[in-house]
Amino acid sequence: MKHKLCIKVIFFLPFFLCPFLPLSAQLRLDFGKESPLRKLQIAEIAISNLYVDSVNQQKLVEDGIRGMLEKLDPHSTYTTAKETKAMNESLNGSFDGIGVQFNMQEDTLLVIQPVAKGPSEKVGILAGDRIIAVNDTAIAGVKMSREEIMRRLRGPKDTKVNLTIIRRGIAEKLYFTVVRDKIPVKTLDGWYMIKPTTGYIRIGSFGATTYEEFMSAVNELGKQGMKNLILDLQDNGGGYLQTAVQIANEFLKKGDLIVYTKGRQVPRYDYVAKGNGHLMDGKVIVLVNEFTASAAEIVTGALQDQDRGTVVGRRTFGKGLVQRPVDFPDGSMMRITIAHYYTPSGRCIQKPYVKGDRKDYEMELDTRFKHGELYSADSIHFADSLKYHTLRKYRTVYGGGGIMPDYFVPLDTTQFTNFHRRLMAKGIVMDNDLKYMDNHRRQIQAKYPHFKEYLNHFTVPQQLVDSILSDGRKQKIEPRDKAELDRTLNYLRTQLKALIARDIWDTGEYFEVMNQQSDIVRKAVELVEK
Repeated sequence: MKHKLCIKVIFFLPFFLCPFLPLSAQLRLDFGKESPLRKLQIAEIAISNLYVDSVNQQKLVEDGIRGMLEKLDPHSTYTTAKETKAMNESLNGSFDGIGVQFNMQEDTLLVIQPVAKGPSEKVGILAGDRIIAVNDTAIAGVKMSREEIMRRLRGPKDTKVNLTIIRRGIAEKLYFTVVRDKIPVKTLDGWYMIKPTTGYIRIGSFGATTYEEFMSAVNELGKQGMKNLILDLQDNGGGYLQTAVQIANEFLKKGDLIVYTKGRQVPRYDYVAKGNGHLMDGKVIVLVNEFTASAAEIVTGALQDQDRGTVVGRRTFGKGLVQRPVDFPDGSMMRITIAHYYTPSGRCIQKPYVKGDRKDYEMELDTRFKHGELYSADSIHFADSLKYHTLRKYRTVYGGGGIMPDYFVPLDTTQFTNFHRRLMAKGIVMDNDLKYMDNHRRQIQAKYPHFKEYLNHFTVPQQLVDSILSDGRKQKIEPRDKAELDRTLNYLRTQLKALIARDIWDTGEYFEVMNQQSDIVRKAVELVEK
């Protein structure tokens, strides 16, 4: 019996970084008498042929793989062919589809925005349209998951899909034939000039197109007079190592170490700057929080250790394990950890873990919350053994997992109230925003044709706020007292203004509104202007 194990080295999704590293040892499959692999094979054959009930061999093998990986580190994982394909799409730069941003409103697919120059926009589909049928199959008023609806809308490039649409103000149904095409996946959440000489760029993840998107934003901001940059990596779960290296390279001098990897079977490999970057002058402020991970931590650690950037926010997640993908013939994939990531000063990015104990690892952020780390830098205690120094100014930095910021900014408990969290969890805020936009989109667009006019003059109507509070009362969601209500309303109005901006323009405008209330962003601006 011949067995093949296909090894394919690629970069993968957030929390699954895969660098181009030479194989340091040949994988050998030994099916001799004493081989553990032989024992595993006999067990599978015995269960499949002798067990009292029928078994699903595919699931049996998958459960066996998962069982083995669960005894290792938290980031060695297995994904089915379907899961692998879905995760790849978010970072590979594009997918095939009709090109609309949508949301579900009362069992109906509501088009939030057609992708600019995408296939749906080309045939005349507009924001606010409701898609009620796909290829003569009703999707409105039918119990159908979001995944099932996306499956019907997506398909190979150049294939056709017939859509039935209801449009406000038009009595009869409208019919469109859309030719599916490649739909770009953006990894930059937004960019703009936050001050006359300071640009702001927020990167959501590190994908195949991130570097090109980033440089395009840099060039545009440069034309607008950018000399300093605020690089926002908050909530960035990571992505491709090579993209992180490309981004860091833009800031560093030739020969500067960006990151290095090292493992039991993998010799040390250094990634260094080429010295051809476009952002080697001017101030750089990097924004991070507890959800900044993996590739985002590599960029953060490189700029901090090389004294090229100032880090503002809270300690990052601490994901510094290198995974290598192992492809299976059916399209499924296993990722096994082969090395650690280290910052230029020698800090291991990975936070501590116990093999096989994934529950405590997954609860680690909750532990930080309970210990007060998100509210006070004084709650974090470092041992002398975790002390490192930056390479140019010899500033003290600390290891132990994640990147500790140079300037700590606590989580603002006055904004994120329990009342607001409950309103969001029940979908009350989003549902009311969608209803409001459905009724007022055209009026807002006519009154504020340009975003800056909207930013400076639009006020969230009280009727929208009252509607949210009323729906909350109907579900017995109410504030504890007037103080909690006042704190919630202050944040809620900013959030609604940002959501409306996103529906009319894009995510960049959403963050431009939200940043007006961000303590981390305010601190970054203060440091740039010092």
